[in-house]
Formats: sequence, structure tokens, C-alpha cells
Amino acid sequence: MTDTVDVDHLQRSIQDTLTELLRALELEPVAADRFRAGSESDRFGRIFGGQVVGQALLAAARTVPDHPPHSLHAYFVQTGDGTRPLDIAVQRIRDGRSMATRQVTVTQDDRTLLTALVSFHDNPDEPRWAAPAPVLPGPEQLPVLQHWAATAPPALRPQVRHWIDVPPPLDIRIGEATYFLGGRPAEGPRSHWMRLPRDVGDDPLLHRVLLAYASDYLLLDAALRAHPDLSGHDGFQAVSLDHSVWLHRPVRFDRWHVYTQNTTVVSGHRALVRGTIHDAAGALVASTSQEVLIRPAER
Repeated sequence: MTDTVDVDHLQRSIQDTLTELLRALELEPVAADRFRAGSESDRFGRIFGGQVVGQALLAAARTVPDHPPHSLHAYFVQTGDGTRPLDIAVQRIRDGRSMATRQVTVTQDDRTLLTALVSFHDNPDEPRWAAPAPVLPGPEQLPVLQHWAATAPPALRPQVRHWIDVPPPLDIRIGEATYFLGGRPAEGPRSHWMRLPRDVGDDPLLHRVLLAYASDYLLLDAALRAHPDLSGHDGFQAVSLDHSVWLHRPVRFDRWHVYTQNTTVVSGHRALVRGTIHDAAGALVASTSQEVLIRPAER
């Protein structure tokens, strides 16, 4: 099912983009609780929201040595330019015995790109209960995401080529074309497999940060897929307004995970998408939520 994509070249490109992302996560301390960072390669004409989410989570964690992060609630305020550095400021809101809270602001020049609250908690291992993982074919039985980019309708191919030329730093397997790659409108949940393309070591914080980064992919697309009033693949503007991640368990993100996304409501120009992330053993490791704005394009 991947005969339309040069798989070896794609895997090399994914490795390269992961290297760039890891470089963007090398935060440079510039003052107390202040950091500077770069960006990964541009694939959307702006900085990818998941990148600043990951950087904000990592910066906050740099100031909390004793507790792991368990949740992040972020607002995307403005878009950013990937060629210019980012400044990340952390404010220490609370330090308790088992919990801590940080506020993070990501700016570029004099523009605020993202503001977030991050919470940290020492959580015991028991008790445990979670909704079961969805049943779907294994990742080896599904096409890579880039298969759908390569087979998109001819009118869309020039604008979706970047998914092949500058792929996300992830191995993504999905059983249907996403909406922006020419997929059909549909209701109900949609699941895809995802993982990092290689071992990135044993740092549990890095795995959480990379999962938070990856959790921003395809949520906006899920809202477009379920929208009842889109006449085609143009004529509208769509942006993410916010992003929330709850980390329930430790993560090993260089192994396969199932990400299930479901649009729960479209109301006027806004839609809400919720997600669950299970590991390959079926454990629910994270949950997500994102509100998006979809409105007619300005003419």
C-alpha cells in the first residue's frame, strides 16, 4: 500500500526532521527561568503549534526537578515565524509537597505566540482504570500518512507535497485519507498509529514532551472531517485556538501508540475535538482536547 511513496527516502527524511525537532528542544538558558529556542523546518508557513506546546512543557519542567508533568493547558495567541528565535518565560505559580504549577509564555520579538499553564504531580501507580483502546488493524497493515498525500486529488497535490518533502518527525499510519489530503467528510472517531522513528533514549520527560508535540497533529483535520457545511477543500480558514494534554502514565514514545480523535461539537465558527492516546498494550497514556476556528475565507 506504500508503492506510491519512496519508503526508504521517506524514512530518511523523517529521521532528519526528528533531528531538527530535537535541536529545537535544546533550550538555551538566558536568565533565571528564561530560555531561548529555535524552530524545526517550516511545513505549514508558520511555526507548528505542537512545537511551541512541547517547548513550553519542557521549559516549565526545567524549573520543577521533583515532579513529572501531568497536564498542560495552552492558548495559541498568534502565529510565529520559524526563521526567528523564540523566547520562553516561566513563572513559578505554586510549589507544594506533591504538586507544582507553572505559567509559561512563548514570545517572538514583542508578540505573544502561546501562553500555558502546566501542572506537575507525584502520582502513585495504583489504582488504575481506563476506557479500553479502540480495535483497529496493526500499523504494518495500514498505509503511511504520506501515501494519502501522494495519491491526493490532482488539484490538491501542489499544496500537500510538503507532507512528503518535509514530513513530520513521526511514523504515522492511518487507514483513510485525512480531510486536507482529499478525504471525504465523515462523522465519528478516527484512529491512527504513531511513534518516533528511532530510539531517543530513556529520559521520561523527553518522551512526554515529544508525545505532547505529536498530540497536535490531525486534531484540526478531524474537525474539518466532521464539519457539516464545507463545500470543498478551499473557501475557508481554519486555525487551532487552544490545546490541552493530560498525561496519565509514563510514556515510551519510540514505540507504537494509537491516537483516536473525535469531534464532539461544531457550533458556529468553532468546533471541539477530543482525543485519547493508548500504547500498544492498550493502556491509556494521555488525553487531549482542542478547540478550533473554522470560518469562510476572507475575500
